[in-house]
Amino acid sequence: MHVQIQPDTITKLLHSGTEFEPAGDHPREERKRAPRQATSLMECITHLSTPKGKKPVLKAMLTTACERNCFYCPFRAGRSMTRRLTFSPDEMARGFETLYRGGLVDGLFLSSGIIKGSITTQDRIIATAEIIRKRYHYDGYLHLKIMPGIQYEQLYRIMQLADRVSVNLEGPTEERLSALAPKKEFMHELLRMLQLAEQIRREHPHERLASTVTQFVVGAVGDTDLELMTLSQQLYRQMGLTRAYYSAFTPVQQTPFEQLPATSELRELRLYQASFLVRSYGWNINELPFQENGNLLTTLDPKRAWAERHLRQAPVEVMTASHARLMRVPGIGPQTASAILAARRTSRLTDLSQLRALGMANPEQAAPYLLLSGRRPLTQRTLF
Repeated sequence: MHVQIQPDTITKLLHSGTEFEPAGDHPREERKRAPRQATSLMECITHLSTPKGKKPVLKAMLTTACERNCFYCPFRAGRSMTRRLTFSPDEMARGFETLYRGGLVDGLFLSSGIIKGSITTQDRIIATAEIIRKRYHYDGYLHLKIMPGIQYEQLYRIMQLADRVSVNLEGPTEERLSALAPKKEFMHELLRMLQLAEQIRREHPHERLASTVTQFVVGAVGDTDLELMTLSQQLYRQMGLTRAYYSAFTPVQQTPFEQLPATSELRELRLYQASFLVRSYGWNINELPFQENGNLLTTLDPKRAWAERHLRQAPVEVMTASHARLMRVPGIGPQTASAILAARRTSRLTDLSQLRALGMANPEQAAPYLLLSGRRPLTQRTLF
């Protein structure tokens, strides 16, 4: 049954808050995903690390009806367990404004099922955002979903209105996407949207335009970590992607994938760690320690796995290593590496306690891969 929501029933807004919205830079936060409709208003509000800081963000959909039949999705066409709800742009904007004025939220992540095609659905999302920006004069955080295969003008307009837009690729290749969502086209409908978004940023360098992110469904159709990271690196370096998010597959009742096993959250965590190395530390995917099956180890994080292979027998000399070389050591990030470079100009670093004093939280973690003034550091064995 398709239900039209009355504008004065703000509590019914909770039924649209179901879409997975990535959290901040902490992978454990990013695994919070509810493939179902919410049962309380607070389930629709999550505190996210946004480009405008940490904020309580409302997660909602303009409609939970959809004409697509993505095999993993709780909102797929024909699934009777999903309650179909629809907001007009005015209703959604007014509902958000009510929550914002009440101090419950300061940000909106707005998605939608697809009804009457992507272009019509996108127009409704744009209309909602324009009401929020123009009528209610809200200048805070908006994250808006890009529908598959929309027009250039729509994409440009939504990037003007939003702080962040997302184009969910779902799979890393045409073959994987076809197995996940047979009615979506990988190149024309999805990857092309990310290419156009980067083109729009280049064509309008003086405008404040939204950043772009994407999401993958991990593990349902045989995708490998190598496939996911290969595409992620391309997106970061060629299409200006801000973040790639990885959602461990969770089976949903009354979908074609309901009998498939859930993907390990540990695999999801390793993908986030590898993505961080590529995105923020300048690693290349050929440096990541993939196994023969194309997946990362789950027993070790990728940076430590690389260090075990390359630094255990050839440790890094703290007194002479470059900034980039220091950051190859587990436990040493950009700030710690910079602190080491500054400290060694005036003193010799010979003890792990000196690294701790420089802000390194757990120098014992790095100890197996370091030399301190030509010597391997002494570490105290724990009693437990």
